[in-house]
Amino acid sequence: MSTLAKEIKVGKSVMIGGRNTFFLISGPCVIENEDHAFELAKKIKIICAELEIPFIFKASFDKANRSSLKSYRGPGLKEGLRILEQIKEELDVPVISDVHESSQIQKAAEVLDIIQIPAFLCRQTDLLLEAARSKKPVNIKKGQFLSPGEMKNAVDKILSQGNEDILLTERGTSFGYNNLVFDVRSIPIMREWGFPVVIDASHSVQKPGGKGISSGGEAHFIPYIAKAGISVGADGLFIETHNSPDKALSDGPNSFNIRDLQGMLTQVLRLKKAVI
Repeated sequence: MSTLAKEIKVGKSVMIGGRNTFFLISGPCVIENEDHAFELAKKIKIICAELEIPFIFKASFDKANRSSLKSYRGPGLKEGLRILEQIKEELDVPVISDVHESSQIQKAAEVLDIIQIPAFLCRQTDLLLEAARSKKPVNIKKGQFLSPGEMKNAVDKILSQGNEDILLTERGTSFGYNNLVFDVRSIPIMREWGFPVVIDASHSVQKPGGKGISSGGEAHFIPYIAKAGISVGADGLFIETHNSPDKALSDGPNSFNIRDLQGMLTQVLRLKKAVI
């Protein structure tokens, strides 16, 4: 098994990496409205509390890389951060969201507990450096176009600014038209650098652009990807959840129905204990 990952404090008291159990990053792909985001965050928190799994709420305030110009992008930076801050304070959970431009980071860092770099932007040097200078933990999603070994360059960019609180997320690799494949080797390869590695079980089953004007996906494979990633040493799970995936405004085909979340996490916990 690869080296023990660095322990990182997220928010007020959530500890991830190190010898802690796996953590969960979860929520809807995009903030659809305030009530919906609150309801999902509350339900996921209850599930994770019962299972004693550290929970970080994720929802995007802006999906700048949607397939179609007509696709819903989210409430935007100002309103999105307001909603995330409310969830953070009222539910007492850390929050994470993705940034797409360096100009967003200062405002985002005032609210977010982790700043996320989207997969398509993981080589954008200025974006990475600005995120690192925020002194917040930075989650870099591995580009679909990169081998896991190439992610060391992204890590070095964050480290160059004196920030050692880094997470790396595997989310599949391009495999022909409108398809991705998850290579389990990427987990131990990226863990060799000593930082927590996350398996994004939702986007690993995505079919980018598979519906022409939006992405498709095979959500029924999410539990398999999650268990495979944990079995080879992933420190965390990234699972986009929704109460009605077929009606989700973004990434519905690769979102996991929240009604099935507790059952799946229970299975993953058993697997984690078996492979320790």
